[in-house]
Amino acid sequence: MGIFTNSMPVWVSILFLVSFIMPIFMISDVAKQGAVAANFGSERVKKISTGVLIFFAFYYLYVMLMSFTAVFHANSLPPKVLLFTALPLLTFYFFYVFRTTTYWQILENAPLSGLVRLHTFRLVGIFFIIAWHYGALPKYFAFSAGLGDIFAAVTAIFVANFIDNKATHYKTITLIWNIIGFWDIVSVIISAVYVTKQAIASGGQGIVEMTYFPYCLIPAFAPATIIFLHISIFKKLKMEV
Repeated sequence: MGIFTNSMPVWVSILFLVSFIMPIFMISDVAKQGAVAANFGSERVKKISTGVLIFFAFYYLYVMLMSFTAVFHANSLPPKVLLFTALPLLTFYFFYVFRTTTYWQILENAPLSGLVRLHTFRLVGIFFIIAWHYGALPKYFAFSAGLGDIFAAVTAIFVANFIDNKATHYKTITLIWNIIGFWDIVSVIISAVYVTKQAIASGGQGIVEMTYFPYCLIPAFAPATIIFLHISIFKKLKMEV
C-alpha cells in the first residue's frame, strides 16, 4: 500500500501535507508570544512551544495510523473520522486546555492580531476545489467549504492589519469577522453530515475521500481547532473591553 491512499496525484498530496504541517508551527509561535509577554521563564516558554509541537505531531501520527487501518473509510453517521478524531480533540480543548491557568495567561497576553492571523492557514481550503477537479469531492461541498475557508483566510490578513494599526472600530470589525468565520466552520460540518447522509441513501461517494491520508487531517484537525481559535478570539475581545 502506498503512503497516499487516495485518488489525487501524489504531488497534490505532498503539497497538501506540507501546507497542513504549517498550522501547528503557527499555533506554537502564538503560544510562545503569549508566554513571553506573560513573563514566563525561558524554560517554561520553551516547554510550552515545544509541547504544542509534540502534541500535534503525535496527534497527526494517530490520525495517520487510524486512516491506514481503514477505520474511517466508509460513509457513516456520524462520520467515523469525526467521531474518532475531531470529537476527542474538541473535548481536549474544552475540558482540558480551557481549564488551565496557563491557557488564560497566554490568551490574555497573546496579540489579538496574532490569533486572527492563525486563520490564514485556512487557505488550504483550495484543496477542496482541487479535490473536486479530480473527481474526489462533490462540487457543492467542495466549493462551499473551499471558498468559505479561503474567504476567512484572506480577510484574516486585513483584519489583523486593522488590529495592528488600531483602525477605527477594529474591535467591532474583528467581532463581525469572527462570527462569520465561526459560522463558516459550523456550516461546513453541517454540509459534511448532509452530503454523507445523501451518499448513504444513494450509494454515492460523498466525502469519503476526506477519510484517506493525508486529507483525513482536514476533518481530524480543522473543525475542532478552528472552533477553538474562534472561541479564543471571542474571549480575547471580551478581555479587551
